[in-house]
Amino acid sequence: MEKIEELKRKIEKLKKDRNAIILAHNYQLPEVQDVADFVGDSLELARRATKVDAEVIVFAGVDFMAETAKILNPDKIVLIPNKRATCAMANMLKVKHILEAKKKYPNAPVVLYVNSTAETKAYADVTVTSANAVDIIKKLNSDVIIFGPDKNLAHYVAKVTGKTIIPVPPEGHCYVHKKFTIEDVERAKRLYPNAKLMVHPECNPEVQEHADIIVSTGGMIRRACEWDEWVVFTEREMVYRLSKLYPNKKFYPAKEDAVCVGMKAITLQHVYESLRDMKYEVTVPEEIAEKARKAIERMLEMS
Repeated sequence: MEKIEELKRKIEKLKKDRNAIILAHNYQLPEVQDVADFVGDSLELARRATKVDAEVIVFAGVDFMAETAKILNPDKIVLIPNKRATCAMANMLKVKHILEAKKKYPNAPVVLYVNSTAETKAYADVTVTSANAVDIIKKLNSDVIIFGPDKNLAHYVAKVTGKTIIPVPPEGHCYVHKKFTIEDVERAKRLYPNAKLMVHPECNPEVQEHADIIVSTGGMIRRACEWDEWVVFTEREMVYRLSKLYPNKKFYPAKEDAVCVGMKAITLQHVYESLRDMKYEVTVPEEIAEKARKAIERMLEMS
């Protein structure tokens, strides 16, 4: 504990010395969340990144999030504390998948989940998060949408909007959310009979069907006030975030091993070393950044 407190003090000093701000995702380790200036979901972090006065942004999240921050802040230094902090789902989508889908559906807009690489975002008409995907796709003047890379979010959007959603790649998924099964639903109801189920839309359709609410992590925070006990079907660390915000309510992880390895690649030590040594700087080629920026900014305008 003493080491953690010492690291926190050093980080606070370095933040002042570097004129830096730390942004962290809800899935980060508790001690990393605790040193962040702002903690949120992908949409909240994207919005926050546009309002940063600091010269340096330390992004405690996975690489596509840090890329988004850099795209929105081309004149700032953006650091990711560990190069191993990557998103397996984002890496499933390749440019060739988008081009192949466009050949089949030339008039369909390309909507990409922000959980995608900067390279693929450059081919998007607009990006979305799990928090705003339904609203944005409803507003698009097309009944057929090319959507990547998460097929479960695509399923959810199709069900709510009634539009034809073409998932690219066909089997894109988050390995953490794919872990949740009907057995987990049944166990949750048996162990916590007074609890309601909050389910992330990256979960499998059969799990979504048993949810009391289907929401992004930001939505979970906003709606947790509606009930006293919740079983949380998303990455395990979301329970820490919710418990901190609502200390008088009860939150239970649907699975203790629902852990995102990419998110957990960043430790407090990594954050300290990142600020101390100004590593690792995130760069996005300008020709890619310029195209991707349009898709991200359109999302922010439509949200």
